[in-house]
Amino acid sequence: MKGVGRILAYLIAGHHAGLPDWQSAEAPAASLAHRLKQTDLLAEALAQAPPADILNAPPPTSNPGGQRYHALWIRLLFSCLVDADFLDTEQFMSPEKAGLRGQYPALAELEPRFEAYMTALTARADDTPVNQMRALVLDRCRNAAEQMPGLFSLTVPTGGGKTLASLAFALHHARRHGKRRILYVIPYTSIIEQTADVFRGVFGEDAVLEHHSNFDSERETPRSRLACENWDTSLIVTTNVQFFESLFAARPSRTRKLHNILDSVVILDEAQLLPPEFLTPILSTIRELSGHYGVSFVLCTATQPALASQRGFDWRFDGLDDVREIMGDATAVQELHTSLRRVEVSLPADLHAPTSWEALAAELATHPRVLCIVDRRDDARLLHGLLPTGAVHLSGLMCGQHRADVIAMIKERLVADEPLRVISTQLVEAGVDLDFPVVYRALAGLDSIAQAAGRCNREGRLFNLGRVVVFAPPTEPPAGHLRQLAMRAGNFCNVVRPIRSRPNCLPNISKACTGAKVWKVSIEKAFRCS
Repeated sequence: MKGVGRILAYLIAGHHAGLPDWQSAEAPAASLAHRLKQTDLLAEALAQAPPADILNAPPPTSNPGGQRYHALWIRLLFSCLVDADFLDTEQFMSPEKAGLRGQYPALAELEPRFEAYMTALTARADDTPVNQMRALVLDRCRNAAEQMPGLFSLTVPTGGGKTLASLAFALHHARRHGKRRILYVIPYTSIIEQTADVFRGVFGEDAVLEHHSNFDSERETPRSRLACENWDTSLIVTTNVQFFESLFAARPSRTRKLHNILDSVVILDEAQLLPPEFLTPILSTIRELSGHYGVSFVLCTATQPALASQRGFDWRFDGLDDVREIMGDATAVQELHTSLRRVEVSLPADLHAPTSWEALAAELATHPRVLCIVDRRDDARLLHGLLPTGAVHLSGLMCGQHRADVIAMIKERLVADEPLRVISTQLVEAGVDLDFPVVYRALAGLDSIAQAAGRCNREGRLFNLGRVVVFAPPTEPPAGHLRQLAMRAGNFCNVVRPIRSRPNCLPNISKACTGAKVWKVSIEKAFRCS
């Protein structure tokens, strides 16, 4: 069996147990090659007299782009078959359950809700420089939505209104080009909970499907459970893990949603957090979905990674080319970052001389409102224990509801201008809207320092610039890319400090804390500054 027949065999053989491997050293009897050698199975299937329209059906006319792209094509065909099988069975066995499907509002209904919300938000917003820049970002997103589908980037400093502006792009782009749904893909559950709540405030409780492992079961409904199975709704907020693992899965329950990604707008929030170890297959799949399946992607972040293809003498990186920046050319992006400068970043005199936890705790205690971010959970617990009573501890070890409650409490106390000292791991660095006058950050990669700076003077309300203090902790970051980036950032800072007119300050924040030229290098070679 060859060609189309082999492809159909993959789908049929796996639609209950999952896509099989062609060959398998661990379980050779389960491989598709072995099963196709059993001619009695084929004879038994043909004896069931399949309908002529199936046997004589014309071959597929879609073009997945060549043999190297067949894996995703087969998974998408598999998704169609599996979802149809599930839905037909459900319709026959549980018609009352099937009746709950398809009750989410269409994208055409969501756009007027969004415009009404933004009109009200603009009317009550203060006419500050930060809000003026947010209005500019929103306007450019709406204009860029008219462009042809493909790959886009949205590079805006933290606090610049990326979440709502990117949603405006997605809604306008979907209407203009007939896209079926919007997927907002987010790396951390701490961000996804916040983003989903924002979207519910815009569209109402009935419009947003939140799909991730930490979703509050009390908010789950029979309708939302069904929609999570195949993403047959208009607006989905999910995680990187759920999105990308489904694209590479073999199990029917995980793959049945894949065909509903086609002809959609996918926003990859905090794109700098795409896992480097899986970057090659992730970018390959993004290229395929964009090039052959009508998916428009938006890489949305303040610290844009350099994902363009690169070549060296003995290495090659196949990245994303023809990515259109929504904010304009490099000069326009740089001007936006310059206009939104809100903090001053200072470095220790010697990056190789660690500060003890006791000394750091004493320094933090002098600030009535301060956020300190460390890389290790053990460090966060230890430092929290050294601070005066009333300090707040925040860590990924908390369950989702506890973490959400603590973040909500922090926001309330910040609004009330109460004394507040928070010790947190890096979970607050991306997408958690906190606004402290002073932020301390353990030495890390420049993207982490940039994201930490986004929690400082976020609304630009301080008379002076906010303070971001980088310190060398007495412990090393966790092994892996966090440790590598911290070492390279330290080398970078030692290089740039002597050439600055003001020692102890990184280059202006528009470069040090954004996706601008200073650190925009490939992920494989990130921060190789020595």
